[in-house]
Amino acid sequence: MTEKIIFFVEEPSAKEALKIILPKIVGNLETDIINFQCKDDLKKNIKRRLIGYRSWIPDNWKIVILIDRDDDDCRELKNYLEDISISTGYCTKTSTGGVGYFQVINRIICEELEAWFFGDWAAVRSAYPRVSANVPRQASYRDPDLILGGTWEALERILKRNGYHQSGLRKIECAINISIHMDINRNCSRSFIGFRDSVISLM
Repeated sequence: MTEKIIFFVEEPSAKEALKIILPKIVGNLETDIINFQCKDDLKKNIKRRLIGYRSWIPDNWKIVILIDRDDDDCRELKNYLEDISISTGYCTKTSTGGVGYFQVINRIICEELEAWFFGDWAAVRSAYPRVSANVPRQASYRDPDLILGGTWEALERILKRNGYHQSGLRKIECAINISIHMDINRNCSRSFIGFRDSVISLM
């Protein structure tokens, strides 16, 4: 039985979102969320971190690495994380086909954390009531994981048009405000569903 899950995320806003979202997924299971300063910082330092953990981490603890796709090729980015995880002595869920023992799960957000917010637009409207309920019906936003031009930029434009975050999107504040209202079972973002189901599988 998994006793603890450690999450590596690329920025503070992802950490603040997960602090709110994870209890809705794992209940009282112990978690630890470690944020880097940005995606490049995570990619530069994740190998060193994994090596450090490898010397002492118990077998019944799990690690989840969560990173934004941004403009990267999703498969190449996933392979990059898989190669680092395996080279540092870990079995990954992907490398085992989800069968048998593994300790690391690598998950990609398509394309950024804010895609998860577009995936639960009711949560966005609960946090920011003046935004339109019709946004998810518009072609540009129908698939949260395929929004072009950056999901945080898209969310910023919508919020600004409705009188919020006029000086620019405050990502940590926004992540907290929306995550409080998120329902893990109604989110239509495929990358969120994949993340949620992967975490559930650890339990």
